[in-house]
Amino acid sequence: MPKRIVILGSTGSIGRQAMQVVDEFPGEFEVVGLAAGSNMDLLAEQIAKHRPKYAAAGSREAAVKLGALIKDDRLPVMYGDSGLESLAGMDGLDLVLVAVSGIKGLRPTIAALERGTAVALANKETLVTAGDLVVKKARERKTRILPVDSEHSAIFQCFEERNSAAVEKLLLTASGGPFLKCSATELDKVKPAQALRHPRWRMGAKITIDSAGLVNKGLEVIEAHWLYDMPYEKIEVLIHPQSIIHSMVQYADGSVLAQCSLPDMRLPIQYAFFYPERRKNSFPRVDFSEVGELTFMKPDQERFPGLGLAYEAGKAGGTMPAVYNGANEKAVELFLAEKIKFSSIPAVIENVMKKHRPLQEYGLEEILEIDRWSRLAAVEAVY
Repeated sequence: MPKRIVILGSTGSIGRQAMQVVDEFPGEFEVVGLAAGSNMDLLAEQIAKHRPKYAAAGSREAAVKLGALIKDDRLPVMYGDSGLESLAGMDGLDLVLVAVSGIKGLRPTIAALERGTAVALANKETLVTAGDLVVKKARERKTRILPVDSEHSAIFQCFEERNSAAVEKLLLTASGGPFLKCSATELDKVKPAQALRHPRWRMGAKITIDSAGLVNKGLEVIEAHWLYDMPYEKIEVLIHPQSIIHSMVQYADGSVLAQCSLPDMRLPIQYAFFYPERRKNSFPRVDFSEVGELTFMKPDQERFPGLGLAYEAGKAGGTMPAVYNGANEKAVELFLAEKIKFSSIPAVIENVMKKHRPLQEYGLEEILEIDRWSRLAAVEAVY
């Protein structure tokens, strides 16, 4: 019987690769619903090919455009945040892939978990902003959060639950991005077009900018804390420019388990889609004789202070990670609009964090309100 899935963010980088995984395994999946923000032309093509029962667009205008493109009155087209929630919270689903960017992923993730549906999570902000709420909901409903990020999928594949007490350290690897060897002076002069050229991965604009400044790795540190119930002192970041080892787990006996592959997001997507099974695919394999060498180094937190700020936010706990995330999202927007320097992104985050007194007990509405405040505070920090 085909696995019934919904893909939120189907026209983005992760969503498109998820559709390739679906195509790789004919008859294994029934695509019940698809959602996209504004690329209605591609969404219409996906609908024509996979014939979902439901669709959602980012806005009412986009939904109207999609309706005109598909010309099918039998396909309900929802829109906005409520559309994402409705798709994710439907009965009878086996899996929801949350691949929308930003805090938009939070409500649909909770809606899916509330129904007891497993979530393949490709959205960092959900756990960063409300990890306590999300993890509690998954435990309460006895369902799983299956990480889709390459690093967290790697840890998930190496993390032995029966030996969780013996884990000494989680080692998150990072390529180092396009500015690994740049000086602080050079970082001051970086333009958006340069920051969007990642040496290893092809991703959306926001995550690419985050990766260039190691903020993305900071977000992953906070995610790791929640996914694996791991104290921050046991989460370490290593720069690994080849992006072959996607992360590692070190155990009390000195053993280190690593997950290796070519940098290909279809592999963690497939692992989440079929978990706990492994299925043969036609995707390229790594040839270690061609790789030649694997190198590692510690991150330079003086040149990339956004990583250290993530540890500070995580250790402060409560609502501070939501502030870190919201301030960063707005700062990235300002950088892409060429309103601030690339090197100003962590400065904006730090400024906003200093203004916040974290709540240790919170609900969904408090998180969303603090997210709004942090974005306004980020703009005030600049102007």
